Amino acid sequence: MRRSLWIPVVSTVFTVLYFSGVALAQTGSDEPEKINYFTWFVVRGGAIGWLLILIDIGSWALIIEHIISIRQVNILPDTVRMQVSELVDAKQYRDVIEYTATEPSVLSYMIHQSLTEAAHGYAAMERAMEEAAEERTTKLLRKIELLNVIGNVAPMMGLLGTVYGMILAFSEIVAAGGMPDAGKLAGSVGVALVTTFWGLIVAIPALAVYALMRNRIDALSSEAMMLAQSIIAPFRPGAKKG
Repeated sequence: MRRSLWIPVVSTVFTVLYFSGVALAQTGSDEPEKINYFTWFVVRGGAIGWLLILIDIGSWALIIEHIISIRQVNILPDTVRMQVSELVDAKQYRDVIEYTATEPSVLSYMIHQSLTEAAHGYAAMERAMEEAAEERTTKLLRKIELLNVIGNVAPMMGLLGTVYGMILAFSEIVAAGGMPDAGKLAGSVGVALVTTFWGLIVAIPALAVYALMRNRIDALSSEAMMLAQSIIAPFRPGAKKG
């Protein structure tokens, strides 16, 4: 599902929850009023709660995109490794340079940058490969950094809502002379708890996926470096020529 489709889907879910809650709340007078979960878990959070919900939607869109894009097939595909190895074994170095120039994977970029420095010696090839690996790894890490920011900011926003809700609660107590209406007091406390709830709902998956993606990037980048080194090994001084 494309990222642009998530907002209408989630909006539809919230709408269904809302009207389901309204239907449950409008029971007969002889029955206790049922809890409207949409009101308690969404509306009670106020502006801060709605903002956290929007951030949560964006966070999940990023999570899905990262899971799809940061994979072995996109960083060091087996087809590239086999194709380049065959061309190097056949000493078709010009074909390798042309092939890796258009192939978008990280492995291709590393090999391409390395081979373009072949005229300057093996040390220059290794240096170019390391710089290419660092460049692409940094780019991938920067790509997922937004999840880390969301994971750290969301709890702070939840805490802001908590403080605001407690201020409202104490204001109700003061205004009522120490004996506030239970319903009004519960509403203020609800703001405090709901924003904390949404702050954690946003932060936990964002930080978890950020950690997983960071480890995946490090592992795949290291593996790509090892593969690239093995592919350019025939250029090493003293290496046996096939």
